[in-house]
Amino acid sequence: MEMKMLRWTAGVTRADRIRNEKIRERFGIALIADKIRETRLRWYGHVLRANEDTICKVGLDLEVPGKQPKGRPKQRWLDTLHADLKHGSVQTRRTIE
Repeated sequence: MEMKMLRWTAGVTRADRIRNEKIRERFGIALIADKIRETRLRWYGHVLRANEDTICKVGLDLEVPGKQPKGRPKQRWLDTLHADLKHGSVQTRRTIE
């Protein structure tokens, strides 16, 4: 939907065969995935600076007891965060897990 609106604003159709990157560059707009990654890292910074007894800090280190279901593990927030940190080449002072 985002690119459709940008193309409409630019007066460009898919038939014009102009790449999405060029249109985003023209308007100076970043990818939505980059904005989400930035927001997720900003939230993680808030969590790291929070007091040790806050619910968000406790939830970050929470271990759920019991057996895991069969199959591939579901994507966790921390897994996504690790990928974001690796993507941005960010070093952390705190070891997770």
